[in-house]
Amino acid sequence: MRKEVIKSLIAIKQSEIPFEVIERDVELPIDRKKIITIPGVRRCGKSTLMEIAINNLVKGGVARERILWLGFDDERLRNMVSEELDEVIASYMEMYPDIPIKDVYMFFDEIQLIKDWEYFVLRLYKTYCKNIYVCGSNATMLSTELSSALRGYPLEYETYPLSFNEYCRFKGITTNCFLEQDKARLRNAFEMYNQESAFPEIVLASSKSEQLKLLHSYFDTMLLKDLAEHYKISNTSVVRYFVKRIMANLTKPTSINGIYKDIKSQGLKVGKDDLYLWANYICDIFMFVRISKYDRSLIKEQKSLDKYYCIDNGLRGAVLMPQSNDNGKNLENTIFMQLNRMKLPSDKIFYYQGDSECDFVIQRGDSVTQLIQVTWNMADENTCEREIKGILEASTATGCDNLLIVTKDEEKIITREGKQINVVSAWKWLLQND
Repeated sequence: MRKEVIKSLIAIKQSEIPFEVIERDVELPIDRKKIITIPGVRRCGKSTLMEIAINNLVKGGVARERILWLGFDDERLRNMVSEELDEVIASYMEMYPDIPIKDVYMFFDEIQLIKDWEYFVLRLYKTYCKNIYVCGSNATMLSTELSSALRGYPLEYETYPLSFNEYCRFKGITTNCFLEQDKARLRNAFEMYNQESAFPEIVLASSKSEQLKLLHSYFDTMLLKDLAEHYKISNTSVVRYFVKRIMANLTKPTSINGIYKDIKSQGLKVGKDDLYLWANYICDIFMFVRISKYDRSLIKEQKSLDKYYCIDNGLRGAVLMPQSNDNGKNLENTIFMQLNRMKLPSDKIFYYQGDSECDFVIQRGDSVTQLIQVTWNMADENTCEREIKGILEASTATGCDNLLIVTKDEEKIITREGKQINVVSAWKWLLQND
């Protein structure tokens, strides 16, 4: 019975080739003879990257019959165990007995739902097929979290909601900024990008009400399925409140102990250790990314409060419905997400806090390579001086003189204490650093 389901799912996907998709900036490699993993938050476009790879294969002359795609989020496959995964290969071979398995391109969507899937994929790779692509919405798909059985084999392509460049492509906005009218469109597009969602489906949605409905469904699915169901959390009302508190504290150091005291003061029951676990889990499902305070002492760094950045401004806005102007927080979150897209495996992102603060400390290997402040504008003299003071203090503490302040739309060079600080507009910086 299950074989018939598998065959049907494979055939349906093959019938959709070539896929109607909008290109992304990242392309998965073809014929690298490696296991390709695509981790990332739910609905950010991981499956689309695999569909783009399939389109490229077909353009290159690969027959659609040589494509094996299976999505393990189909409810008919949810109770599968790793020992039964061989049925996938057996089903395909029954469909196409004349096609050698070594010539097949295999795409497994949300395979992390099957416990111990890594052993199946590794055996498949070693014994039968070198063209394997797997994607999933859980951090167990990350190279640092992979089972030891698979570690070292895959090439990883972590995926995020749309960059500003991709957002413009989805909206049909040219990123050529030679003409003043194009610059005006890009400025307007950036302001929308900074406050709205960058999830592909949301960007293409036809109305605000549809966008809001989709974002709430994303949040509920992440909360109830990815968090509560996967990690066996029964106290869903408290975990919902906890996630909202993390969202509300965006860009600020967050005390999990402080949230614990707040929850207890309301008469709600939850263990402090549970909250620390939940803080890990919300990052494991890619809803948040956290960074630590920069400190030359590793012990002090690990004892500091972390900052949590949300995977998507629009998701946060839909959940919190903030009344005040959140442009500044959104901008810092936008810049962080782009830094996260750009970073190399050896890169780390910290925040600096001493007498003053600096938003981002970029470290490559053992060296700090750049310091970045983010502020919506510097028109207010006090704001201007605060940002300059913070980045200069961080410069002294880290020994880094590559200083950058990102604003909504200002561009100039500031010289202080013999150091040059470049002030750049966010929309230009995002396009130049894509």
